[in-house]
Amino acid sequence: MPHTFYERLSALDASFLGFEEQNTHWHEAAVMVFDAGPLRAPDGGLDFEKILNNYEWCFDRVPRYRQRLIKIPVFDHPVWVDDESFNVRYHVRQIALPQPADERVLKRVCGYLLELPLDVDKPPWEVWVVDGLENDRFALVTKIHHCMADGISGMRIIQTLLGRRPFERKGRPKPWRPRPAPQRTELVATELVRRIQAPFELLAPLRRPSAALQEASDVVQGLMEASKLGWRAATKTPFNPDNIGPHRRFDWTEVSMSEIKDVRTGLGGTINDVVLTTSAGSFGRYLREHATSTDEIDFRTLIPVNVRRKKEQGLGNRVAMMMAQLPVGERDPAARLARVVETTKKLKHSKQALGVSWLEGLADRVGGRFFAQLSRSATRSRPFNVVVTNVPGPSMPLYFLGSQMHAIYPMMPLFPNQALALAVLSYAGKVFWGFNSDWDALPDVHNIVEGIGEEFRDLYAAAQARARSNQESTAPTTRS
Repeated sequence: MPHTFYERLSALDASFLGFEEQNTHWHEAAVMVFDAGPLRAPDGGLDFEKILNNYEWCFDRVPRYRQRLIKIPVFDHPVWVDDESFNVRYHVRQIALPQPADERVLKRVCGYLLELPLDVDKPPWEVWVVDGLENDRFALVTKIHHCMADGISGMRIIQTLLGRRPFERKGRPKPWRPRPAPQRTELVATELVRRIQAPFELLAPLRRPSAALQEASDVVQGLMEASKLGWRAATKTPFNPDNIGPHRRFDWTEVSMSEIKDVRTGLGGTINDVVLTTSAGSFGRYLREHATSTDEIDFRTLIPVNVRRKKEQGLGNRVAMMMAQLPVGERDPAARLARVVETTKKLKHSKQALGVSWLEGLADRVGGRFFAQLSRSATRSRPFNVVVTNVPGPSMPLYFLGSQMHAIYPMMPLFPNQALALAVLSYAGKVFWGFNSDWDALPDVHNIVEGIGEEFRDLYAAAQARARSNQESTAPTTRS
């Protein structure tokens, strides 16, 4: 008889299921654009069977593709089990747009596809194959529930489908047999033992009193740092309606990575500092255009920070949520970058990540329901205005079978009182920006997207001017 299988979700993973509401669906997504020619069938359409086969070859490397969620009785905590009725054709679907569909049409279609909820009674992911794009291209619109992966692990899942050069899949993958799920009594008994052992695990660090005291001091400091911003609401802005609606707009843009590095070299900071500075400039411009003063504003962003160890490769969420103020009222781009650099340096030296990670670990031991309720109530008090996440992607071009990927636009979900989320991802010499927004609250989100380009040009010009000034000041002088 085959052994039973299940895998328990962490408290952080489970909390994302708790954010599911009528108008807020907690999947992350990516829109990837490819050459269509190498996958054209003789009838002129895409070879859908080849696309399906590539996905099926990846399932052994990512077993989560074929797993669904069930709850532990009594404790109500979710676990992963193999889906005995898994059907890849339910999860990978195909549509064609009137040809040639331009980028504007694709954005509208993606907004509709991304606002639809995932079925969490099945493996919580789906892919839409969108044919008919201009320049003989097609898109893969990939949706994965946040309980399954964060930005880093989500990118790893996507990369299992791709190669560094064109490739083929020969034949079919080996047949798969789902492992049976455990009985209800087994789930309850194992969870009960876990809860009984939790207090002893929490007291284990006391065997090393000096180290435990230092760790406790750092954790308390981190929780206090996080609460300094979290205990009071951020300034209410057009990005923060009381409740968002059900419809979404998804928009995007891109910036040259080499130019971002030029700014970093000329003005200092990191790539992420340049991203935050450009974003703050566009946010501030939009707020002023909508009669919102930015002079004394307390504008904050939630920044997911990766806390994985160097060799840690698992799925799920391994992030600490940190908050930082953004200088949206600073008009001078170089001065804005300097302020962002100062803020992120303080953030890196703070104990916020440690404090939040400790809280997540505590919830793992005593039960995730408390953590989920705490997270929901905390976000309802508007401790931040927007989410900005930046995920490093591969620097070389990638291929889906024989088709080169030209662009990848990431998407983050929205909280109930948050009308805008920005996800940024680097790939093949470019930095791609994806804007998920509530259609009712931000019908003109494209103004923010265009503002990214305008603000980055100003920042780039400031970096070039600084470089010229430095060259002139260091140039040798000639005597007459």
